[in-house]
Amino acid sequence: MNTKPHLTIARAKRPAPIFVCRKCLKRADDGRDIKRALKAGLKELAEERGERPPRVVMTDCFGLCPKRAVVTASEATLSRNEYVLLPDEDAAGEAVSLLTARKI
Repeated sequence: MNTKPHLTIARAKRPAPIFVCRKCLKRADDGRDIKRALKAGLKELAEERGERPPRVVMTDCFGLCPKRAVVTASEATLSRNEYVLLPDEDAAGEAVSLLTARKI
């Protein structure tokens, strides 16, 4: 019996997700504010582009564990083998541009 599995390809209706280390966010003093600022920045950018904002997905540890920052990543940064470290909520705007950079 040589039955091959049938695979289905699905395309998302929104951009690729943004990954945030749950452990880093929990350790940060202003973790809730960082997440809120990141989501607000993503929503603002999506409205400018006329598309839906990417989801912010909490993940397990990336293994970097900076002392005073939250580790984030996206499809764009992972394709460059990079992570974006957010030290506070004020850095969220710059992080959004790095996390959502489109491929040329």
